[in-house]
Amino acid sequence: MLRPRIIPSLLIQDNGLVKTVNFKNPKYVGDPINAVKIFNEKEVDELAIFDIDATVKGLDPNYSLIERIANQSRMPLCYGGGVKTVEQAQKIFGLGIEKIALSSSVLQNPKLITQIADRVGAQSVIVVLDVKKKLLGGYEVYTHNGKKATGINPFKFIEDAQRLGAGEIVINSIDQDGVMKGFDMSLIDKARERSSLPMTFLGGAGTVEDIKKVIEKHKIIGVAVGSLFVFKGKYKAVLINYPNKSEKDLLFK
Repeated sequence: MLRPRIIPSLLIQDNGLVKTVNFKNPKYVGDPINAVKIFNEKEVDELAIFDIDATVKGLDPNYSLIERIANQSRMPLCYGGGVKTVEQAQKIFGLGIEKIALSSSVLQNPKLITQIADRVGAQSVIVVLDVKKKLLGGYEVYTHNGKKATGINPFKFIEDAQRLGAGEIVINSIDQDGVMKGFDMSLIDKARERSSLPMTFLGGAGTVEDIKKVIEKHKIIGVAVGSLFVFKGKYKAVLINYPNKSEKDLLFK
């Protein structure tokens, strides 16, 4: 039987592992390779890795780092950051990555979703939408680490992405990023209504109960988590952690 996925989300900047709050003030939290090794031991469902420098600086994917991470990982991997062409996506898959996360490149050129899906399979093409509340209501997609407004309605683009061949949608709440006060359930509800695709929601987990709340309402989805799995306690000491099997069983009841 299919079960929800609980997915650590790792942000890479200057080859180091960082964590942000509202997509700002990245705090160095360690070596990504070491984090991957620890998550291996904790038998995580899947690992998502996002290079937050690549798009902002116009860089190509860091193939050397991607290969090192893939060589160490014993879990399914999703990578995002700097992928602008079918050729880049194929090269990354050749390094051992199972899923490619696409964001700003497909907002500019939606047909890239179809082009990559035709080459590698829809199940491996993930569209990531970084979403922020608008002052007068509603939501808008942003790029470049939350700095560039696109004018794009995320719910309309979810429908477009499904039509163009995406295999999964990731909704990342900029407002909730790193705040650890719970998910934006209204955003999740609205997004889930617009598509039958697998979806993963990111931004806001402060406790295991926050994860449980999303899973209980929407069942078979993915819940991606950043701060909760790299920090411990109110002073946010760096400690890689993840629910054990018995804890996960309680979440899925």
